[in-house]
Amino acid sequence: MNTKYEFVEGDTKEFAGRTLRRVRALVAIGLTVAPGDLGGYIEAENNLSVSGDAWVFDNAWVFDNARVRGDAQVSGDAWVSDYARVSGNAQVSGNAWVHGDARVHGDAQVRGDAQVYGNARVYGKDCYLLIGPAKSSGRFTTAHKDEKIGVRVNCGCFTGTVKEFSDAIEKAHANNQPALEQYRLFCQLIASNFGVTGEQA
Repeated sequence: MNTKYEFVEGDTKEFAGRTLRRVRALVAIGLTVAPGDLGGYIEAENNLSVSGDAWVFDNAWVFDNARVRGDAQVSGDAWVSDYARVSGNAQVSGNAWVHGDARVHGDAQVRGDAQVYGNARVYGKDCYLLIGPAKSSGRFTTAHKDEKIGVRVNCGCFTGTVKEFSDAIEKAHANNQPALEQYRLFCQLIASNFGVTGEQA
């Protein structure tokens, strides 16, 4: 029996023939959710575990066969769908989208406009960011914490620090101002997301 949350009558979202319903806490959940607090939207009870402190906040959506369990949190406008799993103390926030057979667990954080999909695994204290596709090439740029260099950026055949990526795009797109401006924004987003300063890059 579900004594953790209930569905809010009449508060729904429709998407691709699916109906998602807003949840309301029936008990205190963790340190931030009080009885009566509204949560985000799920399609069915199996999307959000009735045990642990897992919770869907704000305008976040969890649907299809996706599962949020353990003490995981999904918030902001994030989506978790398909067969994705978010567990442990993981957090998915912002406009992030976790889908496919992706797994986000441990103390991982996925935020911003990141997408984690396919058979990707994000775990531990890692934070993973995916941006794109770039208008000029159609490529996606990814960034994640790396114990050797701090933050590693990958794009096409490039892999290196944020500073090295910045230098590489300045050189590669010197004659293509629109592409250069977009990649500069990518660098800014990565630096902001990971708290990278000029000294750390």
